[in-house]
Amino acid sequence: MSEELENALIEAINDEYKARATYRAVINQFGEIRPFSNIVEAGGRHVEALLPLFAKYNIAVPEDDWATRIETPASIPEACALGVKDEIENAEMYERLLAATIDYPDVQAVLKQLQRASKENHLPAFQRCVERGESEGQGNGRGQRRRRGQCFK
Repeated sequence: MSEELENALIEAINDEYKARATYRAVINQFGEIRPFSNIVEAGGRHVEALLPLFAKYNIAVPEDDWATRIETPASIPEACALGVKDEIENAEMYERLLAATIDYPDVQAVLKQLQRASKENHLPAFQRCVERGESEGQGNGRGQRRRRGQCFK
């Protein structure tokens, strides 16, 4: 096992921990709103996808202390914009990590799967959330009925 592999897996799981903690904080602040309520569950699945690689390559799994390290966005539109930014950075991170783990096809398969989910599922969901927030002038979403497909309550 290389140091590059260890660093790549640790960076990947920390990024997934961070995203999950951020989306949980948004849900705690604003309620079960989409896309956060859906994507927070995906974050858990992403962590679970990485764990067998830590076991296989005998790498210690870092502690998930991200709940104490993130700030909750002040509004739902701000949270949606942060989601867009984070998913773009996530996809770029996976591009770097794929280059660093070229000798590990099993790692590549998992990283590609996670990158695909970020680019094809999560990013578009957050982009729609931003568009709806700006076009409909929604406030913080409290007490509002959620329209079909809308990210606000």
